[in-house]
Amino acid sequence: MTSPATLRPCTPALNRFGGIFDLETSYQEIAHLEERAADPDLWNNPKEAQGILQRLARVKEATEAWDRLDAQLTNLAELIELAVAEEDESLREEMQAEMATLEAEMARREVTLLLNGRYDDRDAFVSIQAGMGGTDAQDWAEMMLRMYVRWAEARSYQASIVDISPGDEAGLKSATLEIRGPYAYGHARAETGVHRLIRLSPFNSAHIRQTSFARVEVMPEVDDAPEVVINPDDLRIDVFRSTGHGGQGVNTTDSAVRLTHLPTGMVVTCQNERSQLQNKETALRVLRGRLLERELQRQNEERQKLRGEYRQADFGNQMRTYYLHPYTLVKDHRTNEETSDVWAVLDGRLDPFIESFLRWNLSHG
Repeated sequence: MTSPATLRPCTPALNRFGGIFDLETSYQEIAHLEERAADPDLWNNPKEAQGILQRLARVKEATEAWDRLDAQLTNLAELIELAVAEEDESLREEMQAEMATLEAEMARREVTLLLNGRYDDRDAFVSIQAGMGGTDAQDWAEMMLRMYVRWAEARSYQASIVDISPGDEAGLKSATLEIRGPYAYGHARAETGVHRLIRLSPFNSAHIRQTSFARVEVMPEVDDAPEVVINPDDLRIDVFRSTGHGGQGVNTTDSAVRLTHLPTGMVVTCQNERSQLQNKETALRVLRGRLLERELQRQNEERQKLRGEYRQADFGNQMRTYYLHPYTLVKDHRTNEETSDVWAVLDGRLDPFIESFLRWNLSHG
């Protein structure tokens, strides 16, 4: 007969579930957001209204998911007790299969709990900059752009290129990608840092081993961050003609926009929209996100310095290495997550690395 000990795998899940998601607080937030959404004056500010509706939908979705999981776990626990009491061996395989399913769902739910940063539920901008390595580095930057587009598509996110600067011979010097979807920033921020590629170079006749670098910057898309105030007098605005690869989507007028934030020296360009006004608005959103990310990074560095853990994130401190020669391996140097299936990672299979980072960041953030 199956003993209670045999059925114990469900117990850790039940214990972990208790108290780790505050449903009551979520219900209160839903009521508050619904009250704000019902205010007719809210629609005098369409951006604020859209943000409230998006937040309401996401809180409802998360709460309903936890409600379903809670009910399933409760029903399974009751079924286990009944099966043990009546010594019904026939239910053993069915219950163990159900427990495995619920454990997997529990693990996925736990990941969402790690996305508890103030801006984690926002959309994101991902900027890629080719570093040391010449043409190989520019090619590497283009490979990374494709990797993030494929990752976004796999998660049913919307991905669109905001700006791109082609490389001299191949690849690209820099690119900015806008990713829209639930918790896009919370997930994508795991990719911030320097990425190193080691391979046999396809750009020289000797095919020598080449090390290339690219830097990734991830910024939340925000309109309401109190940490960021942009004074129009602090901006220099230049317009120019698109420098894209060509095709029907390329601007044929001087509609591309370059914003320079004079106090910080930050430069943001946007050229994917067809009008100068649209490009300016998008560039402002990127700049706002970059200024916010800079402030969040400053706060994090201060906390790290107090703990004696701070290390400068420059091109000598890569956060992940992708080996294509002499063996295949992707290794994250922060979490020690690794896989030999490099091509799957380059095709967008980033979630294992992102989830490992979220768990690691819980104790290092």
